[in-house]
Amino acid sequence: MKATATALDPRVRIGHVHLKVADLERSLRFYRGVLGFEVMQRFGDSAAFLSAGGYHHHIGLNTWESLDGNPPPPGATGLYHTAILFPDRAELGKALRRLQEAGIPLDGAADHGVSEALYLRDPDQNGVELYRDRPESEWPRHPDGSLAMFSRSLDLGKLLAEAAAV
Repeated sequence: MKATATALDPRVRIGHVHLKVADLERSLRFYRGVLGFEVMQRFGDSAAFLSAGGYHHHIGLNTWESLDGNPPPPGATGLYHTAILFPDRAELGKALRRLQEAGIPLDGAADHGVSEALYLRDPDQNGVELYRDRPESEWPRHPDGSLAMFSRSLDLGKLLAEAAAV
């Protein structure tokens, strides 16, 4: 495979993720009931399309090839995680509160300098990252201007307190 030297247009975005799930209702309880996405369209008991804010869909869920299936075993290739961007720290804190109220454990929580993130698993063991970006002016940089990202512990108590303050 030959690499291309042409960069993508900076307006290019990743628009949505479509996940194979074993049980559509179970996945809807997580993505709609816990995370708060809205069902935009449903195809019987085999697929649903969810969004935040009325977009056609940010997340597609289907059982077309995976009804009652098992998650991929450790060591297999596939999606590492879906990253869901929250608009600010308070909204990320509200998401953390909903996870705690639903009894959903975190795999981790990190401050990366450019962002703050919560890591967890959905009911099908797909990785999910809930995060908020810091303003680009606050991103840590090396003297040459390149990013100086890191992974430090995220203070969940402060995150929850910020959510409670709004």
